[in-house]
Formats: sequence, C-alpha cells, structure tokens
Amino acid sequence: MPCLLRVSLYPLLWSLLIAMPTPAISESPQSEQPADPFLWLEDVTGERQLDWVRARNAESVGALAGGEAFATLESRILSIIDSQDRIPMISKIGDHFYNFWRDAKNPKGVWRRTTLDEYRKQTPAWEQVIDLDALAAKEEENWVWHGASVLEPQDRFCLISLSRGGADADVVREFDLAHNAFVDDGFVLPEAKSRVAWRTANSLFVATDFGPGSLTSSGYPRTVREWVRGTSLAEAPLIFEGQPDDMSVGAFRDLTPGFERDFISRQMTFYSSKLFLFRDGSLIPIQKPDDASAMVHREWLLIELRSDWNIGGLTHQAGSLLAVNFTSFLEGNRTFRVLFSPTPRTSLAAFAGTRNRIILTTLDNVRSRLISLAFRDGVWNEETLPGIPPYGTASATPVDDLESDDYFLITASSLQPATLSLGTAGTASLDRLKQSPSFFQTEGLDVVQHEAISKDGTRIPYFQIGPKDLPFDGSTPTLLYGYGGFEIPLVPTYEPITGVSWLEHKRVYVIANIRGGGEFGPAWHQAALKANRPRAYEDFIAVAEDLIARKVTSPKHLGIKGGSNGGLLVGNMLTMRPELFGAIVCQVPLLDMRRYHTLLAGASWMGEYGNPDRPEEWKFIRSFSPYHNIDPTRSYPPLFITTSTRDDRVHPAHARKMAAQLKAYGKQVLSYENIEGGHGGAADNKQKAFMDALSWAFLDRELR
Repeated sequence: MPCLLRVSLYPLLWSLLIAMPTPAISESPQSEQPADPFLWLEDVTGERQLDWVRARNAESVGALAGGEAFATLESRILSIIDSQDRIPMISKIGDHFYNFWRDAKNPKGVWRRTTLDEYRKQTPAWEQVIDLDALAAKEEENWVWHGASVLEPQDRFCLISLSRGGADADVVREFDLAHNAFVDDGFVLPEAKSRVAWRTANSLFVATDFGPGSLTSSGYPRTVREWVRGTSLAEAPLIFEGQPDDMSVGAFRDLTPGFERDFISRQMTFYSSKLFLFRDGSLIPIQKPDDASAMVHREWLLIELRSDWNIGGLTHQAGSLLAVNFTSFLEGNRTFRVLFSPTPRTSLAAFAGTRNRIILTTLDNVRSRLISLAFRDGVWNEETLPGIPPYGTASATPVDDLESDDYFLITASSLQPATLSLGTAGTASLDRLKQSPSFFQTEGLDVVQHEAISKDGTRIPYFQIGPKDLPFDGSTPTLLYGYGGFEIPLVPTYEPITGVSWLEHKRVYVIANIRGGGEFGPAWHQAALKANRPRAYEDFIAVAEDLIARKVTSPKHLGIKGGSNGGLLVGNMLTMRPELFGAIVCQVPLLDMRRYHTLLAGASWMGEYGNPDRPEEWKFIRSFSPYHNIDPTRSYPPLFITTSTRDDRVHPAHARKMAAQLKAYGKQVLSYENIEGGHGGAADNKQKAFMDALSWAFLDRELR
C-alpha cells in the first residue's frame, strides 16, 4: 500500500426505571460532578442494561417496522446493498486485484481476487481467498472484516484484521497469499486496538495492549515494540513509550525499495503529533510544528500545516502542503517548496503519491478538483486531472506507488452513480472500468448550491437536492444533514438509499457545510473548536432558517439527521432550537459531554471539545452538552436515536441515557440499539438495511 496516502474522509433503546419518578440531572457546585440517575446504563453488557435495550428496541420496532410499506422499503434498501451491480472496489497486491464483497450469499463477506483483464469484464471470474462466513461458522465467532496489510514488495504475506461484532478492537493474523491459508505458527495478536506494521519479513512493529500501564487514557497503545518471528509477543523489546495522556503511539517502515526507513509516531492529541526517524536504535525528531502532519514519499518529506509556520525566512500559510528533499532536510535544509496554498474558499482535502507524482484532491467552494504534480528540472509542474463532475465528489488512489503513475479515479454526484476509472497521472486519458447503475429515479431532480448567513455574518454554503419544480410554499418534507467536526468536509455524492427512501418521493435533501468541518481548510475547522463549538450549531440553524425563509419547507416538515459528532450536532438542535424541526434522527451520538472523555475513546477528542474536568472548560462545554440541557418544561420534536452495543469508539451510553431521560420526562423519543455492529452501527448488510429502514420510516411518519 502507498507510504503516502492522506485522506481527510466514517451511522438503540428503553425501560426498567420508566415507572419510577426520575430526578433531573443535577450538579454539585463544589465538584461539578453530575448526579446522573442513568449512570447505570454505562455498563455496556450487563444483563439488566441489555434487558432495558431489548425493551426499547421492541418499542421502536413495534412503532416503526410494521406494515407492507416498511417491508418494501427494507427490501429495496437491502437489494441495493446486496446488488451484484455495485462496483467491486479493488486494490492491487502483486499481480492481482483484491476486493472484499458482501451480498445475500455472503453476508459477512468474501475476500477475493482477479486480474485486471478479468476485472474489466462485466462479470469477472473471482478467485476466493477468504470466506469470512465459513470462517466465522467454523470458529463460532461473529467476525467482521477490518482489512489486510501486505508486506511489500514481496506481496505474499499479509496481516488480516478481524473484529468481533464490528468493534474497533480486532484480532490480527498472518496470512499466506500464495497458499490462501493462515500461516501455521505465524504472527497472531489477541483482540485489542492495535497498531501493527511490517518491519521485515520476520518482524513487526507492534503497538497493542501489553497489560497494565500500556494504554493511554484514550484506550489506545502507548508503547511500541519490535516482535521477531519465533519469539513470544510478551518478550518483544520496548523501543518507544509515550505518555499516559497521549492519544496513541505507533511505528511503521517505509518499504519502498531504495528508501527503506523506520518511523515512530507519537500522537499527543487529535491535532498534535511528533514524528521520529528511528535509526540505529536512536530517535531523530522530524522538526515540524506539533499541529502539522509529516509524511514521506520516496525522496520527499511532505508537511501539511494546520497553522501558519515561519521557517527559512518565510511564513507558510495554514492549510498549505510543503515539500523538501528528506535527506537534505535531515542535513538542515529548511527551504520548502509549496505544493498547495489555500485561498479563503479553497482547501486541500487529500493527497497521495504515485511512482513519480503527487496527486492532490482540492475543494473549490466545496467542489472537488484533482491536480497532478511532478518534479522536473527543479520545479513542481502542475496538471489538472480530467473527468471531475461539477457538483460531486472525486478521489484518486494510486494503483501501485512502487511501480507506476496509474491511479484509480472514483467520481460521483448526488444524481450520478459512481464511476471507477483507471488513469495515468501526466496523461489526459481515462479508461472507464466500472459504472454503478442508477438505483433510483432522478428525472425531475436537480442539485443547486445556496448560502445562508450565520449569526456572525459568515456565509455558510449548502447543497440542495430535490425537485426542480418545488412549490415553494413550505409544504415539502425536507431532510437537513450535517457533521461539522474534525476537519471532515461534506461533499454531495451518490446516496442510493437516500434516493429510494426520500428523493424519489419528491422530497428535498440538504447537505450543510458548517464550520468545524474541512470544507475550507484548518481555519474553517478551528473556528468551531472548544469554546467556539456553538458556531457550528449557529451555522446549522442558519441553514435551517434559510430553507424556511425560502419556503422550501417549514418547521413541521423539516427533519435533521447526523451521526457521531453529527449526532452531537442534532442533539444540540433538539435542546437549542426545538421549534425549528419536525423530527430528528440521531445516530451513534455523543450527548453526555460531562463524561464523554471517560468513556471508551472519548479522551482522544478533548482537542475538539475541551476537557470537562477543568471548571473553566466545563463552563462552555456544558452549553453544548444535550444530556445536561434537557428542559422538562419545553416541547421537543420527535427523536429517534440509534446506536450499537459493540461500538467501542462512541459509548452506547450516550444514546441510552439521553433516551432514558427524555422518556422519563414524557417526551417523544424512540431508540434502537443494534447488539453488534461497531461505530458503523451494523455488522452486516441485513442489519444495516433494517436500521436504515427504521430511520426513514420514522422521518416519513413525522414529516409528511
């Protein structure tokens, strides 16, 4: 896999205390510790807690899943997810192209391979490598595929990651691609949130759970060891140790022939890190700002900035991508070449390296553009790559950065299904390999971009997908979607499930590009960090108000949806502006911001939200903690919350406790918790179809 590959971009419940009078959440002015009546729901797998979950699930299923219309919708969603006409996305290992595929016959999935010539055919012949359904049945485990990491350039041995039930934690096993079998006495790591990478054919860099003291406060590894084949994991010598309050540590080897180098990374927070060259047992710091990202690609060191950096007598702007020869950098050279410099409405979304080039994915007013860069005669030359839709998304992935400048180009828009093409950077030709079918009717639909004005005067773009002949009388059911966090941009792409569930019924779907995301680079993200988090919510409110002012819809017909950080967004819409909305779908959410940093991976997000243990920070965090801002005297729109028992990233207690508190106050709330499925919410296609159908049935019921 490429050494250089950066992509900026990832959707319950009710019960035992219902009959009891429930006090509001209170806080001691001395300790600021919530007196939480539903703290008991944080025990993820306790029998009492799961009985509560099952009761809530039954209530939601009874309310939403009955009737022919639901069965038809669920069946249609499942037919899309299981469709044999979907594009089987591939990655190159050796002479073959590999794909992981789920469908009705293989609900857990099959890892398979073919040749490029065969792949071009309408119905390729695939060779099965791993049948995950058979493996799960044989081992009596609910395995969920988490991917494979190959040893380059030999391309024979790989590390297979498998999760029980879809959790982030996984088991790692060595696999032999020449014999399609797990390696007897090969490398095997027990279940953990591990960071594992090949160093040589007979050794690994391993960051995993080595027992007490080996994990950070975020639950990720804080020690790196080198594990040599034939020795026990417990004997692997320590080569690096981070601090207890770091987010995580890891190590990797650049396996590019002629550029073999070892690196160790220390991630202090989500947005700060240190990178070290590990050579002859010594750590050589790569000198960069802590909030910048550093990567290597062949002879180049590339640094992506999140804040302005004065170096070599020049000030480089936040959001820039810089390049310098790695060897000369180690010798003291600090003269960087600028590969990308942002403007107020352009940003760098992703970049990746081919054999001789760097491919940049940029956003220009939230519209994708791809650029190829090549270093010739002392200058980086720039070319625009072809085939990008005007409204939509595009991504380029190197086919094999060790061998060629070939890349896979994936394009799509809200009304145009995905296309997979094969291109060669430096040429204008594109070879279309696969085209996804149209899964829903788009006749009469259109995509337009608008702007709303936020509370502080900032222009907030949003995409509106819906009928060209809208009545503009406020009667059209409209769904507004947002995220607004972690510098992740939202761009319009083809969403067939949204199409069949919503757009085909002449309804409107809106994507809001609020602050906190990455649509306009680091500054757009940083504008909504910590104490400024409410700006993201003001932006979302501005878009909702603009839709109402333009008479696209009205509050009783306006629904909103968000997941994870987007779940926190819509949870705040519930408590801040309930009168604006007719229904809310809140998926795998954060909602209790007083305890989020103590639950699973929550501590790793304090760079985004702040530290609630600091009184001065809890003061502003409390303002956007939906669980603490429920008012029993206010009227709230109907809410549907979904989560997963096996989500070991965002704790399911966020959803459980919010549902329980609202229920205790007699508010309109339904919840559904999948007993497995991880942060994605579902472990297989059938589960996903059912959960999706529940959400769309809820929106249909409340907004029509």
